[in-house]
Amino acid sequence: MRYAWRLLASCTILLAGCSVGPTRTAAPPVTAPVPAAKMSLQGRVHGGQQPINGASVYLFALATSGYGNASSSLLLSTVGTPPDASGRYFVTTNATGGFTITATDYACTPGQQVYLYSVGGDAGFGTNTAAAMMAVLGQCGAANSFTNLPAVVQMNEVTTVAAAYALAGFAADATDMSGSSTPLAATGMANAALGAANLVSIATGQALALTPAGNGEVPGPMINTLADILAACVNSSGSGSAGCTTLFQNATSNGTPPMETATAAINIAHNPAGNAALFDLATPDAPFQPIYTPYKGSGPPNDWTLTIVYTGGGLDYPAAMQVDGSGDVWVKNTNGNSLTEFSPTGVALSPPTGYTGGGLDGPAGLAIDQSGNLWTANQSASPPTLSEFTSSGMPVTGSPFSGGGLNDPYAVAVDGQGNVWVVNWTNSLSEFTSAGVPITVDGGYSGGGLNESCCLAIDPSGNVWVANVGGSSVSAFSSLGQGYTELGFTGGGIDIPQSIAIDGAGNVWVSDGGGVALSEFTGPNIECTPACTARGTPLSPDSGYTGGGLVHSNTVEIDGAGNVWALNANNPAISEFDSQGTPITGSSGYVGSFQGTVTPGIIGGDPQGLAIDLSGNVWVSDPWLDGPGGTDNVVEFVGAGTPVVTPISVGVTTNQLGTRP
Repeated sequence: MRYAWRLLASCTILLAGCSVGPTRTAAPPVTAPVPAAKMSLQGRVHGGQQPINGASVYLFALATSGYGNASSSLLLSTVGTPPDASGRYFVTTNATGGFTITATDYACTPGQQVYLYSVGGDAGFGTNTAAAMMAVLGQCGAANSFTNLPAVVQMNEVTTVAAAYALAGFAADATDMSGSSTPLAATGMANAALGAANLVSIATGQALALTPAGNGEVPGPMINTLADILAACVNSSGSGSAGCTTLFQNATSNGTPPMETATAAINIAHNPAGNAALFDLATPDAPFQPIYTPYKGSGPPNDWTLTIVYTGGGLDYPAAMQVDGSGDVWVKNTNGNSLTEFSPTGVALSPPTGYTGGGLDGPAGLAIDQSGNLWTANQSASPPTLSEFTSSGMPVTGSPFSGGGLNDPYAVAVDGQGNVWVVNWTNSLSEFTSAGVPITVDGGYSGGGLNESCCLAIDPSGNVWVANVGGSSVSAFSSLGQGYTELGFTGGGIDIPQSIAIDGAGNVWVSDGGGVALSEFTGPNIECTPACTARGTPLSPDSGYTGGGLVHSNTVEIDGAGNVWALNANNPAISEFDSQGTPITGSSGYVGSFQGTVTPGIIGGDPQGLAIDLSGNVWVSDPWLDGPGGTDNVVEFVGAGTPVVTPISVGVTTNQLGTRP
């Protein structure tokens, strides 16, 4: 926002006298900018409701030295205590659990994402080296400053759960949190730190009921339940206690148990499959209430995912979703002829009617180009058209665009050159330049086995991959629109495909809307002739990859670890598989949970779209009119996935599909 400043000239008889003739206003004196005041940090560490005396408190920042590396230690030798064995300084809590970090005791760099970590101390049961807490402070500003920081930061099991889930995409454990040095990774880490404030108040140490913007419902009982699970170990004699033993045996990372509770929370966030032994630690008299209530006496939750339900922004039967380079989440509304935009923290940025205009009429598919502009095709327009919007939600001049053989368009994708491809249900492909000028003529590209085609994806070599509902097959086209096969590639369990995605190895994944499987095909990132027999070879077995809760999946996406995520329409859940096709989720997938007394899961009966963001959050569009919000929803599974390069078109351009930023 630009502000116009007025220089007001005045004179006063008491100070200088006034002339009756023309006057010249003296230039204001030049003053040096006032530096931001350095901040002292005060906090209090509690285990359950008990102060922890003698805990070591560290100040860390997420590093940029590569994923899985050590956090940056920010405390200086001026704190007055000797460093630990790793050379990191800390302060110690007093009998009330309090601690102070003076303004000269630490140095953070503007832009760093900062968190507190405490370990050890005595909560009244003797010294417990397994007791560890975290709290996210947020982004460091100029001269060691933070925005909206409370006078006293509360650290307990609730703030630990929030930090563990929000930062899970960058955490190996509680003291090893890092991303890369790329701008996209910096954005992802900043968004992740902001996300912690959607779950908990560090001023009170309590879970929120609503996000600060007011349009997101927070799963407070589930957060409290997880906090109570940690408290069973914190409020004990230490690692050998029953609470710690049960926690550590059931919160492992690749089979390795954690040594303290903060890392245990991170491990649960990374592996949130349901676990009855953990649930048994959250007793009715545990310190944080209310806790998760089993649905109709069904027992432990299906999974330990934390899900926030957002409304607003003009959602009206939300369907296809995409994430842009800022981490904003975009949704195509089928009924509203509109687009909805949410910030990375779920704030509705679009108006109550969504973004409209630009020729939107029965929008189908959604894609974001390398400039951040959005593209969707209009099925209901006569003749069909292609709409483009800026990253601010404004229709681009000239939108909608027509021609190019558009005929019952179904999905949209952007290639590495910025050209926009549209798959038509009527067995053709249309291609447009980034300016909306048709490249294809009437009829589009055809052949190649196209048969009632639903969806498409583009690899970094410019090959266009299309899933065919009618043929239960996959077609491949060169960047020039030449089909590589006459009948399409079949096998691998493919049956009524609904979505298609390409991983970092160039392999092609297809969701199965007609059954319970995922299919995978080879897809070399090279241009070659039809003699390339390796292209399109099924990698999945004849029955496809199964398990993980797959039932009629309608969307498939790849995260930054190369893991494959599928959204299931007939089993309202999300399923996760590793890059080898082995299910990570249990037999019911991840269903999330709200209050636990409304439904067994948070996703409604007709989920439509799925996307993964720069922080590793997994988003689902859910036109569930009877859901917890009473209207159409967008659901965020906080920290469930691995951060991935967004938008997808940038991954295509930089050959970073299915990789971390």
